[in-house]
Amino acid sequence: MTPHSDAARDDTGQSETDFLDQLGQRVRRMRGLAGMSRKVLAEVSGISERYIAQLESGKGNVSIVLLRRIANAINAPLEDIIPGGEPSPDWPVIRDLLKKASPSQIAQIKELLAGGPSAPLRRSFSGIALIGLRGAGKSTLGKMLAERIGWSFVELNKEIERQNGLSVAEIIALYGQEGFRRMEQAALLQLLARNELMVLATGGGIVSEPVTFDLILNAFYTIWLKAEPEEHMARVRRQGDLRPMADDRSAMAELRNILASREPLYARANAVVNTAGLSVDAAATRLGEAVKPVLRDEARMFARM
Repeated sequence: MTPHSDAARDDTGQSETDFLDQLGQRVRRMRGLAGMSRKVLAEVSGISERYIAQLESGKGNVSIVLLRRIANAINAPLEDIIPGGEPSPDWPVIRDLLKKASPSQIAQIKELLAGGPSAPLRRSFSGIALIGLRGAGKSTLGKMLAERIGWSFVELNKEIERQNGLSVAEIIALYGQEGFRRMEQAALLQLLARNELMVLATGGGIVSEPVTFDLILNAFYTIWLKAEPEEHMARVRRQGDLRPMADDRSAMAELRNILASREPLYARANAVVNTAGLSVDAAATRLGEAVKPVLRDEARMFARM
C-alpha cells in the first residue's frame, strides 16, 4: 500500500491524502497568521522554498504519513509522539475534557487559570483598540479619533520600542518572532496598568498570539479596520514599508493568504469598519460612527458615579 493510498484511513475515516491536504492547509494558514511569505519562512527555517510549496499543496514528505500511522496504531494523538516541552501528566485528561467542554465551561476554565476575578486577564475597560493588516489606517485614523474624543493615542509597536530601546526590526533580528511577541504582551500589560482610556493601534499580527489578543478583546472595544488587499498593498508601499514581502514577486498572493488566515480572528472584533475606497476623512467619519455606542456607555457609567 502506498503512503498516499486512500485505503489507509484513521478512526475518523480520514484518508492519508486528506491528511496531507489538511496538513498543507494548516501550514499555509499558520504561515499567514505569522505574516510570513514562503521565501521568509524558508530563510528562517532553513527548509527549501520548494519543499514548503510542496507541503502546502498536499504533497508533504512521506515520513509524516508513516509517523501518523504509528500514532494511529498505538491509539495516541500525533502531537504526543513529537518531542517538545514535557507537559503535565494530567495534560491528556485536560485536553480530552476541553474537547467536550461547552463555551460557558471554557470561559470558567479561562478565569480559573488566570487566577480568578482579580487576575491580570480580567481587566476594566481601557478604551478602543484598532486591529487589522498593515495599511488599514490604524495609526492615521486612531490618532484622529483620539484627538476627537479627548483620549490618549498609543501605537503598541512604538510602545514596545520605547520600553525596550530597540526598533521592532532590531527586536525580531535579535530575539526572533517569539521574543517580539513576549515583549508585545509585556508592553500591553504595562499599558493596561495605567488604568486610563486610550485609543490603541495594534500591530497586524497581534491576533496570532492567543493570550495577547484575548487581553485586547477583554479590555477594549475592538474595531477591525478592513480594506481590500490591493489597498493594503498600495498604502504600505506609499509608507515605504514592504515587510515581510520585499523583493517577493508573489507579494499580492502572500498578502491575500495573510488576510485569509487572519480574517476569522479579525472578525472577533466588536465592530468592523470597512475603509475600502474611502478618503481619510470619510473613513474617520465612519470610524466615529462606529464608536458612538461606546462613548454613550462611558457617559452613562460616568453619570452614575
